[in-house]
Amino acid sequence: MPAPVLLAVHAMATRFELVLHGDDAMRLRAAGEEALAEITRAEQLLSAYAPASDIGRINRDGAAGPVRVMAETCRVLRQCLGLARATHGAFDVTVGPLVRLWRAAGEVGVVPDAAAIAEARLLVGADQVIVDEDALTVALARPGVAIDLGAAGKGYAIDLAIGVLREHGVTSALLHGGTSSVHVIGHPPGDDAWPIGWDGPNGGIRLRDGALAVSAPHGRAFEVDGVSYGHVLDPATGEPVQQARGAGVTGPSSLVCDACSTALLVRGPSWLPEFRQRWPGYDGWTR
Repeated sequence: MPAPVLLAVHAMATRFELVLHGDDAMRLRAAGEEALAEITRAEQLLSAYAPASDIGRINRDGAAGPVRVMAETCRVLRQCLGLARATHGAFDVTVGPLVRLWRAAGEVGVVPDAAAIAEARLLVGADQVIVDEDALTVALARPGVAIDLGAAGKGYAIDLAIGVLREHGVTSALLHGGTSSVHVIGHPPGDDAWPIGWDGPNGGIRLRDGALAVSAPHGRAFEVDGVSYGHVLDPATGEPVQQARGAGVTGPSSLVCDACSTALLVRGPSWLPEFRQRWPGYDGWTR
């Protein structure tokens, strides 16, 4: 059995790792390098931390008027804003003002007061971003609004890379971004699915021709008076989520899985019936 081809790239503040199986290592490596190059290209276009990117320019100038961007940026934003509305705002790419407020609070160990939370919430919501796909422009409703695609941007980049691999005829591959977003093609040699090191509703996850995203609130948490405050925020309340300790979503698109796993963590298990009805072909769980 030929050894797998292993490739990696650092982008979007995380490490993407790619495993490829097949008989032609040289062809696989070329396809893998092209796929990872798409991730780097997506970062240069959509990163909120790159001043020259489309998102960076929107955040800098969008409150003053429409900013001309690439058609691809308009499409991604339209999809993300649609996901925000479909999840009743539980997933929202404009949540940045709340994130900054709670991050600053965590650095000093003090919970933000209600007035500060209410002020930040005025800058959050899908209606704060005006996308004109005909003119290829994006504007922001008011100063202080900012876009950060976050995990959805990572999911979109993974979808692009998987598309490249499929175009090259790759039949066995696993790509993950920071281990919380995984997308596979086919299955590895000697098995009928890719075993994934996360527990699902029925034990270990086995994935084939699809994506998995997991979200958890404990990553940059801080504690005040015995109460832990995680980094995933509910835009409706402006406060860290308390509905679940973790959430996972599987389905055909990494972007949708990443957005919906965040929304499921925010909304909690009571949202699962609506989620499954709205997105056929996807499934999710909480713990």
